[in-house]
Amino acid sequence: MFRFIVRRLLQMVLTFFGATFVVYALMFAYVDDPLQALVGDRPVTDSQRAALNARYHLDEGFFAQYWHYIKGLLTGDFGQSLTGRSIGDMLSQAWPVTIRLALLSIVIAAVVAIGAGVLSGIRRGGVFDTVTLVLTLIVLAMPIVVLAPLAQLVFGIQLGWFPPTAGRNAGLYELLLPALVLGSLVIATELRVTRTSVAENLRADYVRTAKAKGLAPRRVIGVHVLRNSLIPVITLIGVDIGVLMSGAIVTEGVFNIPGVGFNLFRGIRTEDGPLVVGFVSVLVIVFLVINLIVDLLYAALDPRIRYE
Repeated sequence: MFRFIVRRLLQMVLTFFGATFVVYALMFAYVDDPLQALVGDRPVTDSQRAALNARYHLDEGFFAQYWHYIKGLLTGDFGQSLTGRSIGDMLSQAWPVTIRLALLSIVIAAVVAIGAGVLSGIRRGGVFDTVTLVLTLIVLAMPIVVLAPLAQLVFGIQLGWFPPTAGRNAGLYELLLPALVLGSLVIATELRVTRTSVAENLRADYVRTAKAKGLAPRRVIGVHVLRNSLIPVITLIGVDIGVLMSGAIVTEGVFNIPGVGFNLFRGIRTEDGPLVVGFVSVLVIVFLVINLIVDLLYAALDPRIRYE
């Protein structure tokens, strides 16, 4: 196990530097004149341009700029956005909002997907299984850019069941509609994986043995089938963290939630390279750590899994 963790940590380091390098290169190639993009049509004087170029190392080459960024990142300094705000302060303000939204989305998605998936797997081919299949196909066919404003219009404005927007200090009720929209990105896939895994495990030899011993059906499902069926689902939940973070860019923008996705979208729109790279770097770290935790949970769920 120790050797596996060390090997994964080394892989995480290489992945992190590779991901940040690619994102930095894309921003470097995409943004032609970040200072002019920031001010719009207003002119930038030569003295202002020289001062800003010196502050953000824009007058240096790509590798020199990337080195300055990595050097600051390793010391905990995320630098400043082109608007002059500290990226570290922006992260500290945005992350609590996004974490609340993401956790609520994950809980809603996991409860609905696992519950409905287990029931569909047990009653495979029945009415409930058919209905869930149709609903998941509909959800999968609707992109988040359509679902988010549609849910806001119908449930937030026309019906008035939920607040149409949520601010920085939004409570559980204000975040419920955005969380439902964001969770819909992963509910369908998690439900289908759960259903398939449960249906396969119900046909396994150990289940027939447990039934032959006279164990109650509830114990067979809850203790034996569910535990083994959750392994691929937990893997998918770990991968879905990245999906939720990308979906949060649209969801937070539609519902006016000043989280990580909202700031990242604003940075892309204003061509604020330091802001985009800083936020993406933290998202890469979060994604890598969560995937490491998911891998370690395998051994807890299935004692047959051992890492060397």
